[in-house]
Amino acid sequence: MNYRSFDHLSADTQEWIVDLPDDLDLIVGIPRSGMLVSNLLSLHLNLPMTDIDGLRDGRLLQTGERYDGEFDLSEFSTILVVDDTVYTGSEMTTAQSTIDGLDLSADVYYGAVYVDEGSERFVDTYAQTLAFPRVFEWNMMHHDFLVDSCVDLDGILCRDPTPEENDDGPKYREFISTVDPICVPSVEIGKIVTCRLEKYRSETVAWLDEHGIEYDELVMMQYPDKATRVAAGNHGQYKAEVYQSSDAKLFIESSHSQARTIAMQTSKPVYSKEQNRMLQQGYLNRVARNGRMSIEAVKSDPLRYVDQLRSDPVDFVKRASSVFL
Repeated sequence: MNYRSFDHLSADTQEWIVDLPDDLDLIVGIPRSGMLVSNLLSLHLNLPMTDIDGLRDGRLLQTGERYDGEFDLSEFSTILVVDDTVYTGSEMTTAQSTIDGLDLSADVYYGAVYVDEGSERFVDTYAQTLAFPRVFEWNMMHHDFLVDSCVDLDGILCRDPTPEENDDGPKYREFISTVDPICVPSVEIGKIVTCRLEKYRSETVAWLDEHGIEYDELVMMQYPDKATRVAAGNHGQYKAEVYQSSDAKLFIESSHSQARTIAMQTSKPVYSKEQNRMLQQGYLNRVARNGRMSIEAVKSDPLRYVDQLRSDPVDFVKRASSVFL
């Protein structure tokens, strides 16, 4: 699973700049995600930007010192039209057809930050080839692949309850009935997998229906009360078992510690919202390798690590924990 965050997009766009034509004077974004890229390029290059409609209507969305909002297309000689990604090429082809109809005198280049293997032919320039399956931070909760995913509830679709709200009683029922959603996906979720107890199903279903969150299955824990659930302490294992037994291709989890457990027990991709990271086999191999190396280092000179723990226990724990993150 190839994952790219907003941080990746910004860094990859900035690196791409060296390969762009050096005489650009206008950036045009293809709505919606292409506007992210056009804004980054506009800022880095200090160039005006617009979208496809703005290009047709003579309107800038962001201006430099020389522009006051409206413009004459004849002022521009080299235009770059951008999107975040190209897969089938349909969006880019539509943009090209629209712009061809404007009969511009300017040189027009087409580009994207990420292209699928074989989709390079739809653009003049691109930053990286990024094969499927792939997922982006900016469209993760609005992409068709959610139907093939398991999604955590608290921390993803709504916030976690506070300790006061989490009383396994009337305050908790009020929380799950009235909490505001963080995100309302625009597509159906395959499985919502939550550590909420089965006895709260009716309130949870009502909340999901109220906010228009569509899903195929809601999986809840089968313990009688919160105390029993906490004593069992198997939240990550429970989610891993659901994920492993399903055909889902991705688990979207709010807690990093649970995400690690799910990934390590299933060897399937897991997105950790807490660390904004995709956990998959390469990550798991690295964690295991670092763990083995650390254990061998301690065995080879245990007194050294005892001294380090005694001299600065906070720093020692911090460095030790980083090995397994």
